[in-house]
Amino acid sequence: MNQPKRYLITAALPYANGLKHIGHLAGAYLPADIYVRYLRAQQRDVVFICGSDEHGTAIPIQAMKEGTTAQAIIDKYHPIIKQNFDDLGISFDIYHRTSAPIHHETAQEFFKVLHQNGDLETKETEQYYDEQAKTFLADRYIKGTCPNCANPNAYGDQCEKCGTSLSPDELINPISTLSGNAPVKKATTHWYLPLNRHEDFLREWIIKEHGNDWRASVVGQCKSWIDGGLQPRAVTRDLDWGIKVPVEGADGKVLYVWFDAPIGYISATKQWALDNGKNWEPYWNDKETKLVHFIGKDNIVFHCIIFPVMLKLHGNILPDNVPANEFMNLEGDKMSTSRGWSIEMDDYINDWVKKENGGGQMADALRYYLTTIAPETKDSEFTWKGFKTAYTSELSDIFGNFVNRAFVLMHKLCGGKVPPFHNDLVDDKDKELMEDIKATKEKVETLIEQYKFRDAQNEVIDLARKGNKYLQEKAPWAKVKELAENPEAQKLIDNSLHLSLQLTANLAVFINPFLPFTAQKMLHMMKVVDKMLQWENAGSLKLLSVGYTLRAPEILFRKIEDSEIAAQTDKLKVVLEKQQAATAATSATAPAQPAEKAAKPEAAPKAEIQYDDFAKLELKTGTIVSAEKVEKADKLLKLSVDLGTGTRTIVSGIAMHYQPDQIIGKQVVVVANLAPRKMRGIESQGMILMAEDANGKLHFVNPEEKINPGAGVS
Repeated sequence: MNQPKRYLITAALPYANGLKHIGHLAGAYLPADIYVRYLRAQQRDVVFICGSDEHGTAIPIQAMKEGTTAQAIIDKYHPIIKQNFDDLGISFDIYHRTSAPIHHETAQEFFKVLHQNGDLETKETEQYYDEQAKTFLADRYIKGTCPNCANPNAYGDQCEKCGTSLSPDELINPISTLSGNAPVKKATTHWYLPLNRHEDFLREWIIKEHGNDWRASVVGQCKSWIDGGLQPRAVTRDLDWGIKVPVEGADGKVLYVWFDAPIGYISATKQWALDNGKNWEPYWNDKETKLVHFIGKDNIVFHCIIFPVMLKLHGNILPDNVPANEFMNLEGDKMSTSRGWSIEMDDYINDWVKKENGGGQMADALRYYLTTIAPETKDSEFTWKGFKTAYTSELSDIFGNFVNRAFVLMHKLCGGKVPPFHNDLVDDKDKELMEDIKATKEKVETLIEQYKFRDAQNEVIDLARKGNKYLQEKAPWAKVKELAENPEAQKLIDNSLHLSLQLTANLAVFINPFLPFTAQKMLHMMKVVDKMLQWENAGSLKLLSVGYTLRAPEILFRKIEDSEIAAQTDKLKVVLEKQQAATAATSATAPAQPAEKAAKPEAAPKAEIQYDDFAKLELKTGTIVSAEKVEKADKLLKLSVDLGTGTRTIVSGIAMHYQPDQIIGKQVVVVANLAPRKMRGIESQGMILMAEDANGKLHFVNPEEKINPGAGVS
């Protein structure tokens, strides 16, 4: 495959409605930065695009909470988020804003092209309207009683108490949050993108062209959406905050945020080009450009289905890959800023990074751990114990330890200079280390090109581990005693330390995409310039010249104290206690629920398990695509269940409760990593979760509304 002429890398535009947490960082921004830094080291033409998403209802809602204006909210959070990224080494070429005039112009032009070409359609619907405020209401501007848990403060899109996704029509006694009055239904007209017209294109492009090179979770989710039948999607809405719809008859309407936000990648590229005297068009219109979107899994449908349709209709290039990450949880629970269960980037920076005297040591500590537990193929979990363990046992004790040993021994045994290398005394251990250095280059670049950043970083640490083993086996300090009797002892010392220093230089090149602050500190110690970090130097055994004086060693990674970790876990305990108190208060004032039928006696409780025991389970949503009775087994049904990435055969004992034709299309929760077992000669590849009511009837445990097969359950 020919190397692309240029690269355009985007990371999902974060909402400028509040601080962003480290789960966001791990999902889209850190992996994108690793990839971009690698491409720059390759000296490729690459532009890294991001910026604040400043429209949509999230912004004015936050403004209401803070008693200010939408403009004040975006002006407050945009610079904070931008600075957070800078402090953690995320090296955007531009961090733009969708409130910028150039974005409004670009988004409006985009809409007009689709409108004029007949690629949009209009449709009249009835939506809730506040007669006092004289405005149509977005879902988040409507509150009411949740039909699921009776929470009186559920929103029109979700109940934040029980987590159920809702529509405004499902709320009991809905009211407008603007006036407090009950809204009325009123007809309104909107423009729609008819995705149903493009199913064949999407199936060909995603499934056939990219089915083997995109992540299975991405392809699986897209396939599920397409197979389920795509529907027209509104591209406008009735709001006073956003980009005005640029056609007649659209007074009071703005572009829907999901439509305008991805166009922000294009407008940001335009602004970057203006700032740097470049031409933006080849980055979006030339097929020799490789476009890659880095996102979290909640953005897959927008970046793999909706935005590509928009780009195709507008005449732009399509993404070459969309390496979406899964979610990162925190200490056993899903991260949530609204619940306070998260670690904001800003908090981490204040607690760890700003307490340093520059150098970015603790910024790299976070980058390292997030990459170590990167949710590339499944949800992962951040724990403060895991953070300290990875930092200490790997980053400090392996990588940092090797670099420090090499420098200390060089100053002690070689006068602070790079010693010569004596080819006549090369042994098998020397040869093995030299081959390891060269091989690591190929391994790391292959893994990065495949978006396997976790594995690539592991290869770098493993090379440092091999360096420690090499030094221990060579033991140059022990050969000092042989100097008087063995004239070749100094040469053996020279060789071991020469190779160790060349390995140190290579480690700086290899680690640079992952830990840029560490790489810079290593350059300082070696007294070399940034040019050494170019990828063409990786694997070379001549990066440091013989006789060159190096600086005294500096500790790359300081010790993390137990008290520092305890302070962080205490913060989370406070949040948890507040949540428990709020739940107890709500329960105490909640109306009594109707009495259920007398339940059958409860089974004796099972033994208590630890979280780690539960974490071993891999629970996924699936859709039953076929079902049939198992011959000579009254209780068993043979099911074919679509898990997004493939179909599983599962034998389930539910035949006494359901007929096969009753459950086709039913969504279920599957224990996906259960060891296969044969039942009546059929290999069952998982287990369906069921609940039993007071009458002994089995019920499926399934999502409240349709969700893509393969979605994780936690």
